[in-house]
Amino acid sequence: MKARKIMLVLALVAVMLVTAACSGDSNSSGDGKGGDTFKVGFAIKTQDSPYFASLVEAVKDYAGKEGWKVTVLDANGNTTKEAENMETFIAQGMDLIFLDAIEPDSIVPSINKAAEAGIPVINLDSGVAEEANDVTTVYSDNKQNGRLVGLAYAKKMGDEEIISIVLSGAKGNVAGTERRTGLFAGILEGKLGVSEDEAWDLANDLDKQLASTGKASNADAKFSVVGQGWGAWTREEGLNAAEDLITANPNLTTVLGENDQMLFGAMTALENANLSNIDIVAAADGAIEAYDLIKEGKYFATGENSPFKVAKLGVEIAKEILVDGKDPESYEEITMTQPAAVTQDNVDEYYDFGF
Repeated sequence: MKARKIMLVLALVAVMLVTAACSGDSNSSGDGKGGDTFKVGFAIKTQDSPYFASLVEAVKDYAGKEGWKVTVLDANGNTTKEAENMETFIAQGMDLIFLDAIEPDSIVPSINKAAEAGIPVINLDSGVAEEANDVTTVYSDNKQNGRLVGLAYAKKMGDEEIISIVLSGAKGNVAGTERRTGLFAGILEGKLGVSEDEAWDLANDLDKQLASTGKASNADAKFSVVGQGWGAWTREEGLNAAEDLITANPNLTTVLGENDQMLFGAMTALENANLSNIDIVAAADGAIEAYDLIKEGKYFATGENSPFKVAKLGVEIAKEILVDGKDPESYEEITMTQPAAVTQDNVDEYYDFGF
């Protein structure tokens, strides 16, 4: 009897050991699904607007479906904190890092340090300086989104004069600059009837005027930008940036912006100033709130910048590297989603990809 009990105990121990061994083996294949649980970091610049919050959730969702463990660190708009977050990911030995950088230059040393540690860095949403040893930057086609919106707005305005202010996100931000100049290019191309290449040259000249004097104009196109405000991509700061500009320029026809949230703030500023019939024109974003306003005819257009499409494409590239073994250095510097100007004519087509 005693011998039988000993044999049962030994059998149970053997089963436990086999089970533990099998459990350990299930994490050794390295395929991200039932294999190694890849550790992925996401260094996000901020989560204080729906776009960035949606981008984070989308990355977590798509990467989670691959069986990866995602850690998110938020810099809250602080470049020092952003560098610390990157340092943390490097120290933790992440398999890959997603990054949405605050500005293009200061983050370069952190990206290069990650690369030296053998950790690929994929930029999402915002580009970085050429010196960065990153994999690629995944974002919507900011220049063409802006241009397509500008073309649509030029068609709407025809020969009428455009007197505008522009709300920008952050000085030096690559995506913001591309969106802004894209709007300028589309408006100039449409109003002047010039080629796209000529329009880009004129748009860059206009942006240089704006940077040096705070104002810019093209008399032939009957298009002027009478002021630029910096709204940090948010509704609250967009409101603050717009207030003084609107007060100083009550004859506005148009508020241009680099994203929807800042323009929502500008709409409040216009309402507070008892100004109506001002066109609201966003180079890019695609917030559901903007789409609803477009349907109502209260918001002219926005360029599609879906965080879901950006996240999905970013995770697909990460999977090619981590699972399929593709060379991180084999990618183009920029990987873009398809551009589109979302207007009242086509908003239903894009609505489900809004955020």
